[in-house]
Amino acid sequence: MTNFSLLDGSIVALYLLVTMVAGVMVRKYVGKVEDFLVAGREMNLYLGIASLAATEFGIVTCMYTAQNGFDKGFAGAIPGVLTFLAMFLVGYTGFCVKPLRDSGVITIPELFEKKFGPRIRWASGVVIVLGGLLNMGVFLRTGGDFLVNVSGMNPDYLEEMMTLLLIGVAVYTILGGMLSVLVTDYLQFIVMSAGLIVVTFLILDQVGWSTLVNTVQTHYGEGGFNPLKNESMGWSYVIFNALLNTAAVLTWQTQIARVLAAKDTATGRKVYTGTSFFFVARFLIPGIWGIAALALLTPEQIAGNSLLAMPKMLGLIIPAGMMGLLVAAMLAADMSTDSSYMLTWGSVIYNDIMAPFRKNKWSEKKGLFWNRTIIALIGVFLLIYGLWYKLEGDLWTYLGITGTIYLSSMSVLLIACCYWKRANSWGAAAAIVCGALLPVATLTLQKIGPYTDWFKKNDTVCGVAIYVIVALAMIIGSLLKPQSKNV
Repeated sequence: MTNFSLLDGSIVALYLLVTMVAGVMVRKYVGKVEDFLVAGREMNLYLGIASLAATEFGIVTCMYTAQNGFDKGFAGAIPGVLTFLAMFLVGYTGFCVKPLRDSGVITIPELFEKKFGPRIRWASGVVIVLGGLLNMGVFLRTGGDFLVNVSGMNPDYLEEMMTLLLIGVAVYTILGGMLSVLVTDYLQFIVMSAGLIVVTFLILDQVGWSTLVNTVQTHYGEGGFNPLKNESMGWSYVIFNALLNTAAVLTWQTQIARVLAAKDTATGRKVYTGTSFFFVARFLIPGIWGIAALALLTPEQIAGNSLLAMPKMLGLIIPAGMMGLLVAAMLAADMSTDSSYMLTWGSVIYNDIMAPFRKNKWSEKKGLFWNRTIIALIGVFLLIYGLWYKLEGDLWTYLGITGTIYLSSMSVLLIACCYWKRANSWGAAAAIVCGALLPVATLTLQKIGPYTDWFKKNDTVCGVAIYVIVALAMIIGSLLKPQSKNV
């Protein structure tokens, strides 16, 4: 049964048409690779805030934050609070982002070459792309699951819907690069915000705040409000998320891209402080939707899959007409995320991994051709990976572990690059190897071997250990290499 009417379909179709036209129209302003990758470094404050907020809220974001609300209550919003604190402090102090933006680089690995050499730049690019693509690989199926469950669509069409959505996003991203991303992000931010606000008020009207609070108290007791008292969270969860979100603020390519595209360093820092509180709302609003699903749905309706509880609940309570706004808002969120992620991972492949093959300066035309080709190939990978990978455990932890493949090492390298004179290529190489292998080993041991249950239950403990080991690898590796006489 579905509340998705002809009116809803018309709303969604109109939104998709406007977005595609806007994204394609800016193609004529893309004449150079710098225009394509960092919008000519002309991004202003308000466009940067809207773009960053839209990029960092996709359907996958809504799904894992709602799952956190369903499984953990209000305590599930703690990653958003930690991200807010990290982003505000980094933007306010300029920690790492100021020297990064002042350097004039296009990507973080480009900065590393100046201190650690070209091999570290190349290796950094490889782990950034590996972690980023594995992280993004679950986006399409998760988005498809949401749309199928919220609209009542036949799940047999999920693959076709995912493919069409990806093609649409890829078209305007390939044509307009960062300029298309910024323009469409602005439109998507408006639609997304309207949809989130309207749906949240509808839920509060139909369910009631007191019911939400009582539901959390009944199911989780004090642990539903305090993460340290929650059996599925505790200190390891909080510490891991503090490390993870601080590392993401410093080095997650889609966030750093806004700093690097800003017209100056001060604007980039203000984008961070101006967007910071959004990350609390990013976890809290869908978390409330997840708690509402916990209050309204029976165990039979959930069928043991808490990830799908929220869209099933919305499919039952959202009336026709408003359903179109919800689906358009979620598509807006998903398209802005997908386009920005494809562009930023593509920029690292072109700028850093392919750097050894560009010993002679390429023409702007050739550079644009390869950037567009790389984005198309990323789209093919995402489609294939999204169809066959089976997610184990909760979605947020999977994203955290795959992100750690590069966040752990890149954050350590960036801090050392900016502030530790003794840091060198030996330490950087050791940190990259440890940061790449340990998360992959954790994901592997969750699926095979005699201790799969332990690794699933203690994934956040493993995550904390990874950050500690990577930092030690940087320190020990750097100290083992003799200092140059001129240091």
